[in-house]
Amino acid sequence: MDSDHPDVVAFARRTIEGATTDHERAALLFRAVREHPRYDPYTLSSNPDDYRASAVLERESAYCIPKAVLLCAASRAVGIPARLGFADVKNHLASPKLLAMLGSDLFIFHGYVEMWLDGGPIKVTPAFNAALCARFGVPPLELLPGQDALLQAFDGQGRLHMEYVRQRGLYDDLPLDEILTEFEALYGPGRIPKGAENLRSIHDEAFHGPEASLKRP
Repeated sequence: MDSDHPDVVAFARRTIEGATTDHERAALLFRAVREHPRYDPYTLSSNPDDYRASAVLERESAYCIPKAVLLCAASRAVGIPARLGFADVKNHLASPKLLAMLGSDLFIFHGYVEMWLDGGPIKVTPAFNAALCARFGVPPLELLPGQDALLQAFDGQGRLHMEYVRQRGLYDDLPLDEILTEFEALYGPGRIPKGAENLRSIHDEAFHGPEASLKRP
């Protein structure tokens, strides 16, 4: 998690500058991680180094689990209690190319963060950046007082968007071995490369847009 890494601490302190309450601090951190790194499901990796908060901070794109790790670590760095949460979801608007890559419409171990704010737990997912939300026709999530900020069940046209089908639990640290074992059991061996290089050559307009380069950072 490396929440004490100098780069993570500096990022967190810089992001919350001017905030006076934990909720304001959390909302600023949430928005910052929601927007950067941008969401890209084709950055899946089995390399533990790719899941360190300090490494995620330097990347241009990441998927939900590394983004949750970064938000969790940054929150802890400024004194906001936080831990990782995971759930299995069905994304009913997922692209055909992504479904073909995974071989399933079930996305297991979707990552989110549980923060302790205003005397109670709040669940938030910083996965989808605003530009991606616009592409899929859903408003970007915001962290509002007393409310969870989880992925929307329906898009702006009333179509089923995201369905939470199973809660996997809450963790103080990333259970990467468990996640990778479950990935292989569901999606099959060899689906998740050691690094993300094998997937970064995939261009999916739903996530990268028509102008995106085939070689993404």
